[in-house]
Amino acid sequence: MSSLQDKDQHQQEALEQAEAEFWNTANNKLIRYGGKWTHKIIVEAEGTVMKDIRGNRILDWTSGQMSSLLGHAHPEIVAVVEQYVKQLDHVFSGMVTQPVVDLCDKLTALLPRGLDRCMFLSTGSETNECAFKLAKMYTGGFEVVSFAASYHGMTAGAGAATFSVGRKGYGPQMAGNLVLPVPYAYRSPFRFPDGSYDWKSELDYGWDLIDRQSVGALACCVVEPILSTGGIIELPEGYLKELKRHCEKRGMLLIIDEAQTGMGRTGDMFAFERDGVVPDILTLSKTLGAGLPLGATVCTQQIEEVCRERGFFYYTTHLNDPLVCAVGAKVCDIAVETDLPGQAAHKGKILKDGLLQLQNKYPCIGDVRGRGLLLGIEIVLDEAKTPGDQLGSEISARCLETGLSCNVVQLPGMGGTFRLAPPATISEEEIREGLEIMDAAFAYCLAKQEHQGGVVGGA
Repeated sequence: MSSLQDKDQHQQEALEQAEAEFWNTANNKLIRYGGKWTHKIIVEAEGTVMKDIRGNRILDWTSGQMSSLLGHAHPEIVAVVEQYVKQLDHVFSGMVTQPVVDLCDKLTALLPRGLDRCMFLSTGSETNECAFKLAKMYTGGFEVVSFAASYHGMTAGAGAATFSVGRKGYGPQMAGNLVLPVPYAYRSPFRFPDGSYDWKSELDYGWDLIDRQSVGALACCVVEPILSTGGIIELPEGYLKELKRHCEKRGMLLIIDEAQTGMGRTGDMFAFERDGVVPDILTLSKTLGAGLPLGATVCTQQIEEVCRERGFFYYTTHLNDPLVCAVGAKVCDIAVETDLPGQAAHKGKILKDGLLQLQNKYPCIGDVRGRGLLLGIEIVLDEAKTPGDQLGSEISARCLETGLSCNVVQLPGMGGTFRLAPPATISEEEIREGLEIMDAAFAYCLAKQEHQGGVVGGA
């Protein structure tokens, strides 16, 4: 064996040893928090590309945790972080700094008139917790309505309004949480005689059930414009207007949670703008910080003033932190200067067209849905739409193995649904590359299943 081969073998053995030690520590020291860990040790990320400890290149089509809207290590974000980690990182929560005021100005300038009072927090859970407290204090009610496949966070109030995951094993949830049926066009039983989706009757039916369950203390309704963890389910056009009408009729506030859809990802700066609806309270997180822990709760002046008079209190350690607020202000600048909504609409169309071509090629893709750069494909086994959870997982694993990270949602009653949310900075070449990886992964997994005697039909 040559000296070069000896060196390569020693490096390989050292790498395997390092990986074994890493996973041994992780498995014995970390609290496991749901699902399985992805067995890739990521050591570097830039733009849309991550690299693992073995040097493998992986396209990131989930934007980290659906957050890195501008990709990883965006140079302007890096520069802001470097400046403020040296200059002004964190202060007493009662102090207001220039980055906080700058972010207030820049964010409200992007929003419709009326959404003009802001509070900046760390996570989506916190922003929704704050929104619920504002709504409860303002209306005097305590009941919160959300979708049956909602995800609004993991803290007490936000977790109680989350119905997609994480409800079992902890005892009673907070009182007063009620659900509306998810407007799931692909599977909903609410149909017109011609077979088309009758979402309005479904929504009216849902509110009739809410009225029967309510104890007369309805405070707010919280929704995502596109349910993400719920399976990339886009609200039908006109749905938000009808939903707000129902809320106003009952004296409730409408909260729109744009953790994943805000800051241009769907082709509008904010997804609610498509329907011409203005929420009473807006919550943002994930995309606002472009990968850093930043969220915002934004409400009307009237709500803020009434709650202030009634003694509203929401004091946290990292409330209005200057470093992340400076990042948020820069994200607002970049969103406008580079036309992030326009980029997302254009690149999203290329991606969606590619997914529709895959659907024509692979009948197990039952549905392609979403908007802009937040898209989903649902995997089914046959024309009866039998959920293809296992197949979806196998395809996702093969994608990762061959260089594409794409998350699969698995909820009762639906197939494995791919959540695709690449950064808005993704190139058209990277979109085509990712589609080629997906194409090959579908072909590989279906061929493997056929060889093993499985049957995959079409939808």
